[in-house]
Amino acid sequence: MLQKITMVLLALTFFSTAQAQVIAVVGNKKVTLQEFQKKYDETEVAFNRPSPEVFLEDIVRYEIGLQEARKKNLQNDPIIKDRVEQEMYKLLVERAIGDEVAKIKITETDLRNEYKRSPEVRTSHILIEVRQDATKQQLAAAQKRANEIYQDVRKSKRPFEELVKLYSDDTLSKPAGGDIGYQSRVTSVPTYYETALKMRDGQISAPVRSRYGFHIIKKTGQRTFQQADRRKLRAIAFETKRKEIFDRYFQGLKKRYKTSVNRSLLRKVK
Repeated sequence: MLQKITMVLLALTFFSTAQAQVIAVVGNKKVTLQEFQKKYDETEVAFNRPSPEVFLEDIVRYEIGLQEARKKNLQNDPIIKDRVEQEMYKLLVERAIGDEVAKIKITETDLRNEYKRSPEVRTSHILIEVRQDATKQQLAAAQKRANEIYQDVRKSKRPFEELVKLYSDDTLSKPAGGDIGYQSRVTSVPTYYETALKMRDGQISAPVRSRYGFHIIKKTGQRTFQQADRRKLRAIAFETKRKEIFDRYFQGLKKRYKTSVNRSLLRKVK
């Protein structure tokens, strides 16, 4: 019996020693073969997988960098603390609702309901740009210019696309005659989208304010559900369901914490 126990202990000692084989020592850090192998296995799917020698050098440099950073007390730097808190928040959410989100299923009914809320609308626009930090005088001047351009557009017999190239401040859509393609409620600015949704094809709107400035919008089309980009629609439907789970979790969590918000100060936010 004693011999068997001795053999088991010897086997365990050998196994423990094998597991604790040290492949590198960097300052006060020992990197075991087991640790190295685990990390190296994670690179298996990489297109340009490094050799074990190159990967080990990367680990050595990483450990040197960490130890040097600690010597300089970077762990107490506000930027580091902020990033740690962000990662803690992400990990909390992932662990709290990750499994529920992973079980989300999108049905044909979900797609149809989502499209009713957010049909895809195609528009072109003339943008009269307003900076985020614009003064009241600058804002008023931009609005006056937008109204003047709108009156010119209404009276002009030239194609809208030509007027875009004449007036618009949007350098991205300008070469395409102001066309920004099909957009949904999710991919467009709210005031812009809501205005376009109510318009008829070919109709041109009065200036509409957004955070970018003033838009003179021409509606050029609206897709039916059958014509919709189903991949994009599925992603939007998934995000809607994910947000419902997210909101429900924090609504419950919020009851545990006393919270007060001074909403009157929001008016000061530009």
